[in-house]
Amino acid sequence: MSVAEMGSREPAEPLSSGDATQNSARPADRHGLLKHSREFLDFFWDIVKPEQETRLAATEKLLEYLRARPKGSEMKYALKRLITGLGVGRETARPCYSLALAQLLQSFEDLPLCSILQQMQEKYDLHQVKKSMVRPALFANLFGVLALFQSGRLVKDQEALRKSVKLLQALAQYQNHLQEQPWKALVDILSEVSEATLEEMLPEVLSTDLDAMFSCPEQLGLFLLAQQKVPSRLKKLVGSINLFSDENVPRLVNVLKMAASSVKKERKLPTVALELLHLALKENEFLRFWKGVVEQGLLKLQFWPASYLCFRLLGAALPLLTKEQLQLVMRGDVIRHYGEHTCTAKLPDQFKFATEMEEYVGTFLEGCRDDPERQLAVLVAFSSATNHGLPVVPTFWRVVRFLSPQALQGYVAWLQGMFLQPDLDSLIDLSTDNPKKAQDASQHMPKRAVFRLRKWIILRLVSLVDNLYLEMEEALTEEVARFCLFHSFFVTKKPTSQIPETRQQLSFPLESQAREAVSSAFFSLLQTLSTQFKLAPEQTRGGQPWTYRLVQFADLLLNHSHSVSLVTPLTAQQCQAWDRMLQTLKELEAPSSEPRAAAFQHLLLLVGIHLFKSPTESCDLLGDIQTCIRKSLGERCRGSRTKVIDPQELPWVEVLVEILLALLAQPSHLMRQVARSVFGHVCSHLTPRALQLILDVLSPETSEDVDDHVVVTDESDERWLKAAEDKSEDGEENRGSESEDQSDGGESEEEERDRDVDQGFREQLMSVLQAGKALSGEESEDEEELGDEAMMALDQSLASLFAEQKLRIQARRDEKSKLQKEKALRRDFQIRVLDLVEVLVTKQPENVLVLELLEPLLGIIRRSLRSSSSKQEQDLLHKTARIFTHHLCRGRRYCHDLGDRVEALHGQVARLVEQAGRQPDSSTALYHFNASLYLLRVLKGGTAKGHVHETQEVLEAGTDPSPSTEGLQAAGCLDLNLTIRIYSSALSSFLTKRHSPLTVPMFLSLFSRHPVLCKSLLPILVQRVTGPGRPRQQAQACLLLQKTLSMREVRLCFQDPEWKQLIGQVLTKVTEKLTLDLTVLLGVLQGQQQGLQQGVHSTGSSRLLDLYWQAMKTLGVQRPKLEKNPKEIPSATQGPISRKRKKKGFLPETKKRKKHRSEDDMPAATGGSQPPGTGRKRKRMKAKVPAQANGTPTTKGPAPGTPTLSPNTPAKFPKLQKKKQKLSWVNGAPSSPTKPAGQKQHHKALPKKGVLDKSPLSTLARNKARPPLVIRSLSLLQSGTKKKAQLRKAGKP
Repeated sequence: MSVAEMGSREPAEPLSSGDATQNSARPADRHGLLKHSREFLDFFWDIVKPEQETRLAATEKLLEYLRARPKGSEMKYALKRLITGLGVGRETARPCYSLALAQLLQSFEDLPLCSILQQMQEKYDLHQVKKSMVRPALFANLFGVLALFQSGRLVKDQEALRKSVKLLQALAQYQNHLQEQPWKALVDILSEVSEATLEEMLPEVLSTDLDAMFSCPEQLGLFLLAQQKVPSRLKKLVGSINLFSDENVPRLVNVLKMAASSVKKERKLPTVALELLHLALKENEFLRFWKGVVEQGLLKLQFWPASYLCFRLLGAALPLLTKEQLQLVMRGDVIRHYGEHTCTAKLPDQFKFATEMEEYVGTFLEGCRDDPERQLAVLVAFSSATNHGLPVVPTFWRVVRFLSPQALQGYVAWLQGMFLQPDLDSLIDLSTDNPKKAQDASQHMPKRAVFRLRKWIILRLVSLVDNLYLEMEEALTEEVARFCLFHSFFVTKKPTSQIPETRQQLSFPLESQAREAVSSAFFSLLQTLSTQFKLAPEQTRGGQPWTYRLVQFADLLLNHSHSVSLVTPLTAQQCQAWDRMLQTLKELEAPSSEPRAAAFQHLLLLVGIHLFKSPTESCDLLGDIQTCIRKSLGERCRGSRTKVIDPQELPWVEVLVEILLALLAQPSHLMRQVARSVFGHVCSHLTPRALQLILDVLSPETSEDVDDHVVVTDESDERWLKAAEDKSEDGEENRGSESEDQSDGGESEEEERDRDVDQGFREQLMSVLQAGKALSGEESEDEEELGDEAMMALDQSLASLFAEQKLRIQARRDEKSKLQKEKALRRDFQIRVLDLVEVLVTKQPENVLVLELLEPLLGIIRRSLRSSSSKQEQDLLHKTARIFTHHLCRGRRYCHDLGDRVEALHGQVARLVEQAGRQPDSSTALYHFNASLYLLRVLKGGTAKGHVHETQEVLEAGTDPSPSTEGLQAAGCLDLNLTIRIYSSALSSFLTKRHSPLTVPMFLSLFSRHPVLCKSLLPILVQRVTGPGRPRQQAQACLLLQKTLSMREVRLCFQDPEWKQLIGQVLTKVTEKLTLDLTVLLGVLQGQQQGLQQGVHSTGSSRLLDLYWQAMKTLGVQRPKLEKNPKEIPSATQGPISRKRKKKGFLPETKKRKKHRSEDDMPAATGGSQPPGTGRKRKRMKAKVPAQANGTPTTKGPAPGTPTLSPNTPAKFPKLQKKKQKLSWVNGAPSSPTKPAGQKQHHKALPKKGVLDKSPLSTLARNKARPPLVIRSLSLLQSGTKKKAQLRKAGKP
């Protein structure tokens, strides 16, 4: 905190030192300021908080507070505090105080500005302030003037205005501290005054020297302000000055460079630059200004802030220029330099101007919608800035939404014309410096530039339709779609008036690579049109889908074979398939056709258009689809007449499923949507064979083998090649995951290398070395015998050998990459095929074939959980789990007509439960267990013919239905005996197996959904509570039993006698278990008590002691109360000297209560002598101090009144202990043998609400020690014999 801030917290003094009354009134004022509320003083602290909302709220509250006391001392204190805050050391606090002072002066107009200015000058006098406080004083004066100006009253007060102007002029001399801020403030103030005031003050503020005028941007801004408001007075003062003359242009460039540097952090256009632009346009000097100052001056500086200033000037000038001026500017060096910046600014930390330029262009286009020519000129100019044919603006540009319909139509026409006849000379080609690309001359050929330009144009056309579909006219959308279709698959032979696309010829032929790009963009456009038609079909002409209209256009092109030809001509068979497709489309358009005919029509149209892309495959698909459509509609009509439908007589479904799988294999989102839609209409006719076709794709068995091939690869050759070529340690350390193992030493590296080396390569290397005589018994002699020629031959042999090995390693890498790509494609295909499974489960949940999906989906989940490393595996897992959990297991509808599948489903339930118990983790086991629960629900709610007849016979046999018959009727097709055996084995495995993947929530879900099974499984659960087993399994059984008995569904399955009998069995088992275990446990705990008390000060022993007493509390033994400082309590044997030494540093004797010491040696008072209002703490001390006075040490064992239990006696519960204690008091037995007689009488005389009751446990402690309901119920079930036995035991001393 600065000195000024510390001084500001003191009580305020009067307004000025020479003000009224003074000195006698100062003490009263100060005393009054001390009575100010804390709320008022906190306002000034909140004003400088970093949060803007807090600052504004504090300022508003301060003004409200002062409005209620306009004449009080608070106003003087607030003014002084705010003025003091203008010069604080924190730079962030000065603007906050300035703004608050401005709002205060604006709210209270009776405060004179001259007086405020005088106070600031007196407090921050630049001539009297210390050298260390010069900078805060300068900023205080500057922010003070700004506060006067922001209040809005300065321009109205002439005297204060003149004083403020003089103060700013004085502050401008301190440029090292304030830089150009005083001149900026002066320009801002003078821009708000009237023309008469400015004309009067102009000679005082404006310098007539041209050098001074061009010295800084603020001086030039002041000149431009006078030029704009009082040109006549300026002319009289400085004469006629042409700022855009040849001698002044370099000065303007220098001033604008300084202005660009000053706004480098703000990233905005300087005011002086914009004013110069306005002046140049006003004086018809725009061409000289733009060419001389901007392009030849600022751009030549090679200074990025100056370049950004030019870009901002270009964006700000767009709304101000005419069409001719726009064409001049948009083809100059500025737009070229902007394109170079856009191409080179690719790194994340580089500043990118494209976003700011997009805002400028969007503002221009939005503001001149009534002038489509200017809109078109700007958009074409930006699209013409290219880097070797590729425009610098993106294909998706948001500014196109502001185009008028005329400008949009003209822009589409320009794009189409540039696509057909690329005019590279009319484009602004950039010269980006890239040495690597400059070496390759082929990259700069016009052929490549044309390809890049055409690819960008076709993508821009598609993006226009994608983003402006609702705004574009339907004719323009159709024109773009026809253009894309025509140039994707057709070529013009000769122009014809019936086909507008043939009027313009291609100046450069469309190559195959470019045509593939156009074809891909066309299908992307087709997807957009199909989606938009699905959302708003009424917006198209006649309600026809766009795909059908494009097929009609393609048929028109095929019929004009003399003018148009296909790039890939169709055979006669393919042409017949096309004609049959058109005939089928007409049949599907009949009014009597079914709703699913729309899905068939969409599929047929899409495959028909693909006939031009892949004729052979599409021709076969068209024939199969047409056959399926005719059979589907024919079987439907015949089925409606005969009322008998056999799924086995519908082979067309299998064919159609194969077709849909083939379409899903293509990477097309539109194909995926169409396949999903068509399958939703035909899934009700699905056959087991058709479903098996889908499951074969999802089968995990065929994928695991491929996955193994992908994962298991041999990289030993690659490591050996690195070891042979690079002998350095760095090369050894960069070999992947084995670097840590190889860092131990040279011998381990050699052993690892020898173990991983390919044996075939080793033999070849050894043979080459032996042939070159490089290996022999005596190394020194062999080295001398090898000559230069032998060494050269050996080097050549080794080089050829390693080259071959390198090729083999590269081949293995390619094979591995190929397998990984195939795996990725396979996973992507499986994700798409899951769409069909999701449609089947969602739209046909009652279909019996849905039951066949359980195990395949579980197989996918198991495999993905094992190898869910890649993103595709995770996506596959998430989608499969979502379908399995949400759509299948948790679905409200399920299959009811099971037919002859009941026995198979029971076997599947047993198999799923068994698989759940053999899973490696609980997450996988949960899916299998939920699948078995789903099958139980199906069996319980399903019906079968044989099972229905058996149930009816059982019901007709007797008049009174037995409980077993009712359970049989409620179980549906479920075989209760078999199901009970299945889940009883699972429950036994869960309660006996050490690491079982089954969990308690699984069985709770089973019991809540099927309480009939729970009724039969409860005996096993009760038996496991006390049966042989590990403690953990017994605890799991107790937990499961506790939560099961609290279920309402389980209670409803039992009659009252049965429920009472069950509860009795449970209580018997629990009592037996607790009695046996607690006796042994209590003895063990009491044996460890002394050791825990001795190590109470060791590390971690306090936590262990707390756990010990928690266990003892559960067994009914309470933890004794311990003294905080037992050493500080004096004993009776200590003398006065030692007692005084021990009390050194404490309160003096006069401050202590002598009542405690006098009562220690006195006998216990009677009941009537002690008032009942004595505190509990004092009573407790009186009860404990005499024990120490008599020499009895304070122990950390059980409390004196707490009964101790030996290991040989069984554990008693708290209620039984209390009964025993009551009997001991009746028989006259004392509660503690160590207490004196006086202490005993004192205890008897205590009132009922005292600290000590009949038992040493307090009421709160007894309530806390009370066992739960199940344990407490045991005492209620005790027989009279046991109670008498306990009373006899309690009566013993």
